[in-house]
Amino acid sequence: MTRKRLGFFTRLLDDVPAKERYRLATEQIRHAERYGFDTAWIAQHHFHEREGGLPSPLVFLAHIAAYTTRIRLGTAIITLPVENPLRVAEDTAVLDLLSDGRLEVGFGSGGTPTSFLPFGLTINERAATFADHLHLINSAWRGDSLAHPDNHLYPPAPGLTERVWIATFSVEGAVRAARQGHGLMLSRTQPRPPDNLALPLDAIQNPIIDAYLDALPSGVAPRILASRTAFVADSDAYALKVAEPGLTRQAQQHQAAGHALTGDTVTDYIGQFDAHIGAPQTVLASLKQDSVLARATDISFQVHSVEPSHQDTLHSIELIAEQIAPQLL
Repeated sequence: MTRKRLGFFTRLLDDVPAKERYRLATEQIRHAERYGFDTAWIAQHHFHEREGGLPSPLVFLAHIAAYTTRIRLGTAIITLPVENPLRVAEDTAVLDLLSDGRLEVGFGSGGTPTSFLPFGLTINERAATFADHLHLINSAWRGDSLAHPDNHLYPPAPGLTERVWIATFSVEGAVRAARQGHGLMLSRTQPRPPDNLALPLDAIQNPIIDAYLDALPSGVAPRILASRTAFVADSDAYALKVAEPGLTRQAQQHQAAGHALTGDTVTDYIGQFDAHIGAPQTVLASLKQDSVLARATDISFQVHSVEPSHQDTLHSIELIAEQIAPQLL
């Protein structure tokens, strides 16, 4: 059986100015590479710094490429509807060359309604725009002519068509990704049905995986990336102490958005936000309850929404690499 790939994911949310966020994320990714992580993933967010700290992921990954040699570099995700698709095709082609073919390209349709408006879109237009942009990017990467017989993507990047990942919450999105031979990206948590708030995350995501595998063309190997929140510390007590402020903020935001929660302690929040928090054996036991991870080809870990310090994040990376990954992958 092929070993699963181990990933580190960051939304660049350290509570510091933007330049320092970028420096810390660079150090975290380099640390992940030193500890044997296979992939590093970064998110894109426009305007709202508390949701994510990076509007320009390809620029940032070009910087990371210069400081790393082995770890694969991925976007999770580029909000494709608000991008110029040909510029994305060109920038990813250049970045893939600069990184010696280490680029993985994750796309999504986005989720913050107000972020679409400055780009001349509404959130209701995102699905159709996403499909059009994805089609054009793949066409450019394949080397098709672009509006005139003389126009072709330079530098050429045909290999990128096989490194596309699509983020989705739905069975329908998984089927669309599979039919095009793309990878499937599953989020660290998903909203529960109002009448079943205790539904486990794997009960939501396994049907998405089933649909993806059923729709995948014959001969195309599945690529399934499961992102999970995991903060690992030397003791359960310390991990919970660090986790409490971040998870409490997430709970407040969750409730302000009209979602229901049960309980009001950090231990109440852990299960409802699908977080894996504690000492290594505690986290490992928790992760082993998640049946999606056995089906994934890639697992990426993020500390959000725990939001530990930089040093605690680095130590969590070490503990995941040394005590979690050998028993999980």
